[in-house]
Amino acid sequence: MAKISGFFIAAFFAFASVAANTDICGAVPQKSGFKMDGYFVWCGAVIPDGGVYHLFASRWPETTKFPDGYRDHSEIVRAVAARPEGPYVFQEVVIGARAKGYWDSGMAHNPAVYKVGKTFVLYYIGSDVGSHHRRIGLATADAPTGPWVRSDRPLNLGTEEDANNPSACFASDGSVKLIWRTKDLRVCVSTAPTAAGPFTLANSNAWPTAKLEDFYFFKCGSRYHIVCEDNAGAVSGHTRWGVHLVSSDGIQDWKAAPTPVVYDHSIRWTNGGAFEPVRRERPWLLIENGAATHLFTAVYDGRRTWNQPVPITNFP
Repeated sequence: MAKISGFFIAAFFAFASVAANTDICGAVPQKSGFKMDGYFVWCGAVIPDGGVYHLFASRWPETTKFPDGYRDHSEIVRAVAARPEGPYVFQEVVIGARAKGYWDSGMAHNPAVYKVGKTFVLYYIGSDVGSHHRRIGLATADAPTGPWVRSDRPLNLGTEEDANNPSACFASDGSVKLIWRTKDLRVCVSTAPTAAGPFTLANSNAWPTAKLEDFYFFKCGSRYHIVCEDNAGAVSGHTRWGVHLVSSDGIQDWKAAPTPVVYDHSIRWTNGGAFEPVRRERPWLLIENGAATHLFTAVYDGRRTWNQPVPITNFP
């Protein structure tokens, strides 16, 4: 995803500048996205392969609490659909429980999936049984269907801090910039020559003036971009709205885009109705043929959760 056409650059900035405009974010059928009876579904990272859309998401039992139940019960699953909107159908548990003592034996969460060369790379966070200290690690496979080989140790990002929300931007040579956050929502950037490292902590406080999380990191032309959640509203003026940040090098000098709001908390249905989730988080863009076609977010209606794609339409 390091190379994106000039068409997409213009399209994305048009999208960012009129984020709440329903002419840009299209309506979606109510029976779309990815839901699972008996589970809270959160996060969501989609990747197309062979005409099939593979959605990697987190789930944990509804018998636990939302959101804190993920800390001891979350696992990463894969679902598929024939089109981006879905509905997505559960296929398998990709990263589940394993023996105590492994860094991710207690839970796995925050999937972010990429194709690097011929290899599929899945970054995620985990913690050991009995510990809530979260670390970032990865799994790899030759296809989205697996088999996935998970790392026995977490990544060394240059610090032992609690780490969340990994999102990667790969260069054509396979080197990577990985953005993530600490427990107190401080934004960090680590770099490495390969997906597995070794990593160097390149920026330990990339956005000191706001609390940000849930990153989608990508490059358009000569600039790097992040779509993320404005946790306390310092960038957008609205708690948990989605915002757009830019940087010349992807490490330093991050700034808000001229019109920073990417999405609000309104989702339109094709039957003419609308939905205002209690929470809307974890943005992910589907980019195909050089254009962003769908925005995926996790939503919570006060009782249930799911991953909800929304088409992005009317690009210039």
